[in-house]
Amino acid sequence: MGDFERGIRTGRERHPFAAGGALVYVGSYVIKSYSNFDNFLQDKYMFIPAGIIIPTGVVMFIIGTVGCYATLSESKVGLSFFLLIILAIFAAEVTALVYGFIYQSRIKGNLERSMSAVFMKYDGENSDTQAVDYLQSQLQCCGVQTYLNWTTTPWFSSIKNTVPVSCCKENHTECTGKLDQLDLLNTLGCEGMLEHLLQDVMSYAMLVILGFSTFKVFGSLSVCVITCKVSSRGGYQSLNA
Repeated sequence: MGDFERGIRTGRERHPFAAGGALVYVGSYVIKSYSNFDNFLQDKYMFIPAGIIIPTGVVMFIIGTVGCYATLSESKVGLSFFLLIILAIFAAEVTALVYGFIYQSRIKGNLERSMSAVFMKYDGENSDTQAVDYLQSQLQCCGVQTYLNWTTTPWFSSIKNTVPVSCCKENHTECTGKLDQLDLLNTLGCEGMLEHLLQDVMSYAMLVILGFSTFKVFGSLSVCVITCKVSSRGGYQSLNA
């Protein structure tokens, strides 16, 4: 076995394990990031790309064993089966990539429809309250487009014209949420910040998927080359028999 062929085989053996683990991590990261702000996302189909790449990553991790066996045994059937699995995984990754592009463009509209409604339900106790407080404290923002959006909510008029203390800047315990303390409040709205965060998460996931899809193309070519070499050896042996 030549050095070049040995290098191809070694790289192909390691690739499914590493790629599978990476895809599972990326899919989990996307789901975790989006779940933190689930109350503001009406379109649950945004989880589809992650829902595709997680099982794909698990399958890749498992079929790494098949690839190792097929390589070591130089099994034509095993290599052919391995190639079919790689092509199926490639198709799944392309599907996830397409869904990612589709739903990335819908994030802004999705947030515009849902955020105002959630903020209007803020009462200091319910689940929407917890979601809004988490959002404002994590992103250091206040209101939907601006802190002034709070002035049109039932909360503002019922709690002595104040915004929630989650609008306060970090490490300012003297902040009470009153609008005469603007220097202690975050004044930028949350919609733009959340949109930017979710766009970044989706872009990161799509970049990783695109990278591994490119490797799949070269991986498929290497499997084809080695399968042909194994077939050629078998053909020569039968002629010499």
